Amino acid sequence: MNAALRAQQRYRDDAVLSAPPERLVTMLYDRLLLDIERGEAAQRAGDWAAASTHLQHAQAIVAELSGSLTDAWDGSDGLARAVHLRHPDPHRREHRPRRRPHACVP
Repeated sequence: MNAALRAQQRYRDDAVLSAPPERLVTMLYDRLLLDIERGEAAQRAGDWAAASTHLQHAQAIVAELSGSLTDAWDGSDGLARAVHLRHPDPHRREHRPRRRPHACVP
């Protein structure tokens, strides 16, 4: 890695380490959107390995954000509970009607 790339990486690392919690959440959401866009572009191009990498990273971000939801904020009023009720665990075994498969890429 050349000196310019090391300097860029150091700058990004410092930005994350020094960011307040609310900025970290924004950074995670920004990266989530970027990963989803890159994953979609890779799918459209037929680059399934790259699509998988980007979408798995997006899933890790969603898991981190979901796991960090709390009721500590006065305005949250059960936010974590509400999110989990609206978006149940996809791995949980329960009867769901079968849907017709659809293409991931139009």
